Amino acid sequence: MDKRVKYFIKHNENIISTSQFVELGFTKPTLAKYVRSGELERITHGIYAIPNTVIDDMFILSLRCKHAIFSHESALFLCNLSERTPFKLTVTIPSNKMLPLSMRNTCDCFYITPDLFNIGVIERKTTFGNIVRCYNAERTICDILRNRSRIDEETVVAALKNYARSKEKDVFRLYEYSKKFKVSTQVRDYMGVLL
Repeated sequence: MDKRVKYFIKHNENIISTSQFVELGFTKPTLAKYVRSGELERITHGIYAIPNTVIDDMFILSLRCKHAIFSHESALFLCNLSERTPFKLTVTIPSNKMLPLSMRNTCDCFYITPDLFNIGVIERKTTFGNIVRCYNAERTICDILRNRSRIDEETVVAALKNYARSKEKDVFRLYEYSKKFKVSTQVRDYMGVLL
């Protein structure tokens, strides 16, 4: 394998995408040659790794869909508001974009208007130590209250209790967000009991 490719992969968690490979100045047939020879293995559409690499599904998803932000149950986990690893990853994307067809069965997706999309975006480390984008705790609380019909009741209650106990909570920010996302009544009711 070429030294530049080895160096890039080594510093990119043993992973490379097709577009990154091409940006390094190599062709897709060369990538296919590395796969055939066993130097790389295909993880999913457009993503390759050194054989026997432990795969971080969150990191892979973030590479595959740059405009997706981890939200709802996935953000609860990343923000330490849930101890339970999500069964299925959850992302939010702007309503003027589409989740790639190849990813539709790999995650749950919520759509939101572009003007609300970037509110509360932060970066967090996955359990593998990779940096991904997700929503902060306050935005996530608003999201789970807005979409209660799609989220397990036990998850919602546990998240609210964990948020109320958190030393990092920002109640002022939560109330500001709750107005933007039209859940101020629910936030007031829950926080009035929990705080």
